[in-house]
Amino acid sequence: MLLLAWFAAAPALAGALARDALARYFPSPLMVGERDAALPVWPLLRQNATATELVGYAFESIDFAPVPGFSGVPINLLVAIDPKGQFLDVRVVSHHEPVFLEGLGEAPMARFASQYRGLALHQSIAIDTAPRAGPKQDGNVVHIDGVAKATASVRIINQSVLSSALKVARARLGFAGAADPDQIARLKPDVFESLSFEALQAEGLVKRVTLTNRQAEAAFADSDAAGIDAEALAKPDAVMSDFYVALASVPSVGRNLLTPASWNRLAGRLDPGDHALLVLYEGRYGIIGDDFVAGTAPDRLLLKQNGLAIEMRDLDLDLKTSEPALRGKSLRVFRIIAQSGLDLAHPLELALVVRRAKGIIYPERFQREFASRLSLPARFYDAPVAADKTWVAVWKQRWPDLALLAAGLLVLTVALLRQKTLTASQRRFAWFRQGYLLFTALFIGWHAQGQLSIVNLTGLLQAMRDGRDLSFFLYDPMTVSLWAFVLVSLLVWGRGTFCGWLCPFGALQELVGKAARLLRVPQIRPRRATDARLKLLKYLALAAILGSVFLAPAWTDALVEAEPFKTAITLNFVRSWPFVLYAGGLLLGSAVVYKFFCRYLCPFGAGLAVLGRFRLLDWLPRRKECGKPCQTCRHRCEYEAIRADGRIRYDDCFQCMDCVVIHQSDALCAPLILEKKRARVIPVHSLSS
Repeated sequence: MLLLAWFAAAPALAGALARDALARYFPSPLMVGERDAALPVWPLLRQNATATELVGYAFESIDFAPVPGFSGVPINLLVAIDPKGQFLDVRVVSHHEPVFLEGLGEAPMARFASQYRGLALHQSIAIDTAPRAGPKQDGNVVHIDGVAKATASVRIINQSVLSSALKVARARLGFAGAADPDQIARLKPDVFESLSFEALQAEGLVKRVTLTNRQAEAAFADSDAAGIDAEALAKPDAVMSDFYVALASVPSVGRNLLTPASWNRLAGRLDPGDHALLVLYEGRYGIIGDDFVAGTAPDRLLLKQNGLAIEMRDLDLDLKTSEPALRGKSLRVFRIIAQSGLDLAHPLELALVVRRAKGIIYPERFQREFASRLSLPARFYDAPVAADKTWVAVWKQRWPDLALLAAGLLVLTVALLRQKTLTASQRRFAWFRQGYLLFTALFIGWHAQGQLSIVNLTGLLQAMRDGRDLSFFLYDPMTVSLWAFVLVSLLVWGRGTFCGWLCPFGALQELVGKAARLLRVPQIRPRRATDARLKLLKYLALAAILGSVFLAPAWTDALVEAEPFKTAITLNFVRSWPFVLYAGGLLLGSAVVYKFFCRYLCPFGAGLAVLGRFRLLDWLPRRKECGKPCQTCRHRCEYEAIRADGRIRYDDCFQCMDCVVIHQSDALCAPLILEKKRARVIPVHSLSS
């Protein structure tokens, strides 16, 4: 497929902001340091008494993650993160997103970007299609509001922010390679093996961690906290903390360690994709402090993966173990939600945090972490699929719309393949066509936002010109799905399948035209020569727009406004008055000149007409009498798409199939009418007899 078959690595791009420009974004008391010599990041500093401390790093997303926007040009964002991976600020530097340019305006885009302030890389960020009435944070998942009519664009912004920030975090903040939540290994919930406690330990499914007083004292030896734990000094070889840890959500672990009733109770508290960390412990220093509150995160046990912290919360369940060796130990189970992105293919990094305090009034606090790792054998999980990228979530979210679209395209395909049956009844065909045009305008257009556009072609050319990949198209499933069908239909039937059946604005024009006829609005039908000359305008518009991509890129965003699709379909006419007046005027024009814009001005239709020249079939039926002498279809064709000799001009044909209805009808087709009359004439020899 043209839109998906060509992917190439994007070249490095230079950001647009200089140090002075950055200083305006981060005024005093912050200071912008010198740009890093090895990485295009700017340190953000703050004076603290006599010391200068690092507040964070500022950078442009285009330098690290030039994800092309819907126009094919990357959205450039200014991102700032602190040393813990928390977002200090996200702002839009530049973009070419059609829906925000003279559409929704840039204010919704700026508001969307501002929501990242205060969020952190360790959190799972979910974009809501509608504002939430409930809390914005649910465990480790933070919900931010999307922008209606700009679903693909805001997801591309999200991908740009997170991808660029993770690259900087890995390079400058010590973060390891954080995984894409859609590219992680998933648990096989149906795999169960009956394993003994010893086998679980041997397999690494149960990890024992033991910390002695001597080990703890050694860890504090280089600090002022050394020697303040009297019990550690008195009994250096005694156990300070001893615990077993296991992923109890793995059936082969949980079912072997817990009683059946406890396993069922635990499984009932976990949502799909959640994990449960089971900890059984004893010793004078447990995994939770005396002031621990049930249902919260453990204060002494940390979980990380690939350098990023993963939140876990106490489930507050009274569970029983079936393993005799573990009885008598304290038990806690912690839930790790699916959205945290825990990847079972990578080890879990656990750390027991030991804290000490010295002093009474203003105690000085010290802490040390004692790390261990827990790994899961590969037979218990499914490895991630290489092609399962972040856009997959968008496709999954829109599966109802995609299913309905697929059903609609199947109906259209069958109708076109069985045109003889469909057009046998003029009345039945009229109802079918009007119903399908309503489906196109209401569902494909206004609901599903599936209006194909010249912007798709300019975005493709801009991305190819700059050597960027085309994955940005995948953030708009409806567009990709429609293009897949249209490219096939272009090869088989020509441009008319889209222009006559699947273009929402075209359907809107045709419905307006039909309504005007019912209201007896006078119709204008230009002379054939004038009509032919006017049809050349759309090819000039196509050449100007596509040429601007290479010769005058700054003009492209303005020239694509020759299409009223964004105003009428994407934005539902909620736009500044010049654009509404233009789109409304075109619809009024179609009330008196049949499909005025489609015939004379549509650059996208011109592009499809050019591509449609490579079709395989001349599929509309003709008779030898068509054009010689019969001119019925030619005179009835509203698009002037039939030549004087009866041949179809497929470049101009919108596949309305009115000529096929005539061809089938012995009440409309002159040759059939003549044959019918001849059949009724009684032969002369029969009268003489």
